[in-house]
Amino acid sequence: MPVPQSRGLVSRPLLREDAYRAIRDAIVDGTLAPGERLNDADLGAWLGISRTPVREALGRLERSGLVLTKPGRYTIVSPLDVRAVRDAQSVTSAMHELAVREAVPNLSAAELDTMRAANTRFAAALRRGDAGEALAADDDFHAVPVEACANQAVRAVLEQFTPVLRRIERLHFSSLSGRGSLAHHDRIIALCEAGDAEGAAEASRANWETLAPLLASLADGEPGAHA
Repeated sequence: MPVPQSRGLVSRPLLREDAYRAIRDAIVDGTLAPGERLNDADLGAWLGISRTPVREALGRLERSGLVLTKPGRYTIVSPLDVRAVRDAQSVTSAMHELAVREAVPNLSAAELDTMRAANTRFAAALRRGDAGEALAADDDFHAVPVEACANQAVRAVLEQFTPVLRRIERLHFSSLSGRGSLAHHDRIIALCEAGDAEGAAEASRANWETLAPLLASLADGEPGAHA
């Protein structure tokens, strides 16, 4: 078929999404530190794109709580706000609990194997002290029931609020306390395999609640955080 005459129908959305993910990941992994000023031109030069998708990405990141803007004055990486993280934890915990409850009746053997494989990679990353890979494996583990539940609202809420938690999770999975998630994952898999939707949902909630001690330590005065 002839090449369509309309232009720009795909590139701009892709640029906006790519810019969002690149800046989000840089905030999560600490490349862009809490309180660091964000300049449209500098970010555009780094990403090799114009200012427009950068500005759109920053607006989206502000709505997620990762960026703080004072119009006409500055745009910065948000400080670690314990209250905001607690709110995000409550919401994401509830969404994952719901996802598991709805997914269990439909989970296939292949999907359970995917969860096991993700947990194996998670364990290996923790042994190496690789927080980034641990986070990626943890995401892959929890993504299985999120996808299987086929609830678009759950996905949308998690997309908005999970990034707020990821900065905290990097600290969590860099510590020995992160290893407690391994047992939680194993229990979730076992309960899913047994068809115990309620038990698996409760185990999922317990897994996400393991961040509570880290939040408490941040509230007690960790650098870069405020209650």
